[in-house]
Amino acid sequence: MKYSHLVFPMFACAFILSPTFGHAEPGGCLKGAMAGGVAGHFVGSGHAKGGAAAGCAAGMVRRHNARKAAAAQEEHTAQPSSPDADTGSSSSPHETASPPR
Repeated sequence: MKYSHLVFPMFACAFILSPTFGHAEPGGCLKGAMAGGVAGHFVGSGHAKGGAAAGCAAGMVRRHNARKAAAAQEEHTAQPSSPDADTGSSSSPHETASPPR
């Protein structure tokens, strides 16, 4: 246990540098677990594991919601508009023709 005094600084550095690794995607189990573990550590003894578990769950929910919103946005932008939507010509059966002159 000669390096036990370095455990917290290493986790703090990993937490600070974690957004720089990989692609940017919100939430996630590891990011949430790190934040929850640190928060639980500062709450009191024995709460770090519970905080990490709660942070992991919250991170997974956050990532799920972000992926769902991104998929909905992608679906919305991928739908092509109809070519005759705004041409001004309408062939409605309820339109009356103007009387002949």
